[in-house]
Amino acid sequence: MAAVMQHAPIYEGTRIPSPAPTLLEVPEALGESEDILTVNFGPNHPSTHGVLRLVVELHGERVVGLRAVIGYLHTGFEKTIEQKTYWKAITYPARIDYLSFQANELVFVLAIEKLLEIDVPPKAQWMRTCLLELNRLHSHLVWLGTTGLELGAISMFWYTFRERDAILDLFEMLAGVRMHTRYFQAGGLADDIPPGFAEECRRFADRMPAAVDEYEAMLDRNQIFLERTKGIGLLSADDAIALGQSGPMLRASGADWDLRRDDPYLVYDQLDFNVPVYPGGDVYDRYRVHMDEMRESVRIIHQCLDGMPEGPWIADDRKVVLPPRDELHTSMESLIHHFKLVTEGYRVPEGEVYVAIESPRGEMGCYLVSDGGAKPWRVKFRAPSFVALQAGPTMIQGSLIADMIAIAASLDTVMGEVDR
Repeated sequence: MAAVMQHAPIYEGTRIPSPAPTLLEVPEALGESEDILTVNFGPNHPSTHGVLRLVVELHGERVVGLRAVIGYLHTGFEKTIEQKTYWKAITYPARIDYLSFQANELVFVLAIEKLLEIDVPPKAQWMRTCLLELNRLHSHLVWLGTTGLELGAISMFWYTFRERDAILDLFEMLAGVRMHTRYFQAGGLADDIPPGFAEECRRFADRMPAAVDEYEAMLDRNQIFLERTKGIGLLSADDAIALGQSGPMLRASGADWDLRRDDPYLVYDQLDFNVPVYPGGDVYDRYRVHMDEMRESVRIIHQCLDGMPEGPWIADDRKVVLPPRDELHTSMESLIHHFKLVTEGYRVPEGEVYVAIESPRGEMGCYLVSDGGAKPWRVKFRAPSFVALQAGPTMIQGSLIADMIAIAASLDTVMGEVDR
């Protein structure tokens, strides 16, 4: 994965605090001061994204110390997946980041397919790409609505959830459920694209740019929003790279890197889209990247609908893929095969792989190790929310307590993905 990261520093040197990037220590000059006030934010404070606890030390209204305490949402997903067959385990990654459910489901399925060396039909590849961009819109809309709510722009929440509901209607049309669809299977899709989906999806994509215009009209000239986002939570490109950032966090700091373009998967190499990059590295530029990415996602969705080929929607591999549903009523062999796949699972050749995709929050990676059995020997997810959280102290140091809320929101973290 070779690419040149182009960036212009927004300040000299580094702001990464010492000794650890997840910890901001009170300066020695203030260490013994009686003016330091320790305030506990969380783990259920309404201004935090999920169940996060921040132990904040204040000198007046300025943040001089910070410690993030995580683990309140720990679910043991990775270890649970290792106790399930590959077939049953597909339901779990989607719930790690419940807003990027389709992206997380895909990265696990791609890792399985890489070990199995399955060729996925073109129709499934194009449909997966379309759904990933719908999921990106879904995630960005929730981020924008909740961030607006935290900064006092309550109307933004209602506007964004209007479009979010339309996206979830499309997922429900596909899979019968609105979230955590399990629509991606090893080898392709769980079912063929239903009649009418393309038309409904196109109608939504036609409306979406006007909706983004509405969001910008409410925020771009709002003096309160601008004062609470511009020049706040600075993160340079060098610091972002040093802290392992990716996705909107990295691109809003001036680093031009997107896995869809720089290490393409699915059909992204056949699509025309731009990668928004802004040099400011502040809360406002992170907002701008999210807005521009929504417009680009709409472009990609239109191209996927226009280029969607005919043909099979899942590979013809009876060792991994369920037999057609209509055969279950007429063929005892198909019924037995279905039963064995669902209960016992399929065996995956011995080996290890790492697969990474560009989720709405950045590089979502899956490291998968197989010992040749029907269950993963080891599963590890590279969660962009966890990496983004460690940039918090760098961005928050020296800020006002009110600005801390805007900075924490701009990280776009999902705590289920942080804790796993």
